[in-house]
Amino acid sequence: MSIEERLTSLGITLPTPAKAVANYVPFAVSGHLLSISGQLPMGANGLAYEGIVGGDVSVEDGIQAARLCGINIIAQAKAACDGDLTRVKRIIRLGGFVAGVNGFSDQPKIINGASDLMVEVFDDAGRHSRSAVGVNGLPLGAPVEIDALIEIA
Repeated sequence: MSIEERLTSLGITLPTPAKAVANYVPFAVSGHLLSISGQLPMGANGLAYEGIVGGDVSVEDGIQAARLCGINIIAQAKAACDGDLTRVKRIIRLGGFVAGVNGFSDQPKIINGASDLMVEVFDDAGRHSRSAVGVNGLPLGAPVEIDALIEIA
């Protein structure tokens, strides 16, 4: 099954990739490496999840927010690869940040929302290294932000 077929079978329609809102670019390519800037859980109407995990955002919603960050990473990768996701050879690394209440320690469970998605979409090439870091706040009040390093052809 192709990557596009997997996305369709998962019911995923990739959004138009978000543009940079400050002095950075949404992605940068160097040789065969694609670095994708941190993606927030942006939906069709803006930020889809807002708040602190373990407070006003449940663990389940945090996982869904991370999955949405993953969808936005794939959208950026598609844009960087001129619309051709077959150029993605491997998801190398995800860097996950979770805004949680003091003492919250389930960051890995939250970031699994994006990690699981990468394997669902890219199969073994979606297996990656990662970090899952707790923070006290993220841009726009988002509960999750995830960046990526990807090998491309």
